Formats: sequence, structure tokens, C-alpha cells
Amino acid sequence: MSSSNAQKVFVAYEVPEPDAGWELEEQDMPESALHDAIIDLLKHVLKAWVTRANLDALVASNLALRWDEQRFKVGVDPDIAVYVPPPPEGEETTSVCTWETGHVPPRIAVEVVSKSTASKDYVTAPNQYAASGATELWVFDPKRFGPRQNGGPFVLQLWRRDDAGVFRQVYRGDGPCKSPELGAWLVVTDQRTRLRIADDPEGTNLWLTAEERVEREKQSVERSRDEAEAKSAELAAELAAVRAELARLRGA
Repeated sequence: MSSSNAQKVFVAYEVPEPDAGWELEEQDMPESALHDAIIDLLKHVLKAWVTRANLDALVASNLALRWDEQRFKVGVDPDIAVYVPPPPEGEETTSVCTWETGHVPPRIAVEVVSKSTASKDYVTAPNQYAASGATELWVFDPKRFGPRQNGGPFVLQLWRRDDAGVFRQVYRGDGPCKSPELGAWLVVTDQRTRLRIADDPEGTNLWLTAEERVEREKQSVERSRDEAEAKSAELAAELAAVRAELARLRGA
């Protein structure tokens, strides 16, 4: 399916009962440096947004999400999840259990596809997040490891819970696409190796991490200083030229 009509995709279906494949693994699978870099950047962008928006929220990586008290092992470990409000335990939370007081499903969950997780991220993950009560799911597949079926693989998918509670795939394609939860655009950058957030679909006004914002402000200050120094040198040169001309006239 081409990206030009990707916005027209709507998929809704009944989520099956949890099975053994939904149980959390005791050990994390090792991931590539690229996988970790994508997650690290996006996590810091989201943390900066939380601070900027003055939200009471928790942005976490690989924090277990569970929603079935009777089957405690059933769950998922989002690569990134945004919880608003955060669990009462804050950063000390070891597992979000939505049946516990103050534990809510994530507003945003993100899965970055790797070769070892492609089937899970494409097939199982949407079902899990639908069952968990998550509001929005982003699936980013920069290397197109996903299955070659139903038009796939897709660089970017967005799943969203509508007002009726139905979890739908509302976008699949190469990006960009708009996140209703953020009111901003998900854009693929750096030769398709990074997923970023922007105010515009072209990615001109990217959301920055706190570190990037400090660096940009530093560069702005340095640029202003350089411009001021250049202007001062220009004025000094003009003044020197005027003095030289006055001296010439006096000596004439």
C-alpha cells in the first residue's frame, strides 16, 4: 500500500484471549546499538516534552505492563511508554499493573522492530496493547524486518483507540503521520534511522531533547556574540576611517 492513501487504513478486530505467547520473558533479548539509539533519542524527546508541557507523567523503557490480575505473567515490555499520571511509585515502579490503584495504561507506547521481534511487534503487540487499554501505539521498523504480507513491511504504523474504545490501525507507511495524542507529527529522519517528533510534517520544527535545546541556545548566544563582535569591528573600522579623513583635511 502506498503512503499516499495510508491515512485511509482502518483495522478493527476482536482481540483473542491471552495465550502463552503473551507472557513476559524472564530475560531481555539483546538488541543492536541502532535499536538502543533510536529508543534513547525518542525517550529523551518525550521527557523534554513532559517537562515543557508541565505534565505529571512517567516516560519509561522496558517497564513491564500488566493488565490481567488473574494471569500475572501476561504482559508486555514497551520499548517506550508514557504514563499520565505516573504510577504512585514514580521512577521506582518495577511493574505497571492496571488493576492497582493509581496504575493506568500508557497514553503512548512505542515498539522499535528488530529482526528478533518483528513477528511480535507486527502481530502480537497490537493485540496486547489493545487488551491493555493503551491509548496509542507507534511501531517503527527502520530496517523493514516485518512480514511481507498485507502490503508490509511498513516503516511506521500508528494504532489508536477511538472514542468507542476500538483499537484501530490509523496509519501504515513510510511516514510522516500525525499523532492525535501529541497533536504533532511523527517523522522519520537520518536516512530512516531515527523516529522524531515535529510540529510540521516536513520535520522543520523538530521537538528537541533537553540537551539539544541547551546546545541550540548556546549556539544562539555564540552567534549573537559573533555578530556583535563583527558589528563592533565594523564600527571601529568606520571610526578609524573618519579619523583618518579628518586628519587628512586638517593637514591639507
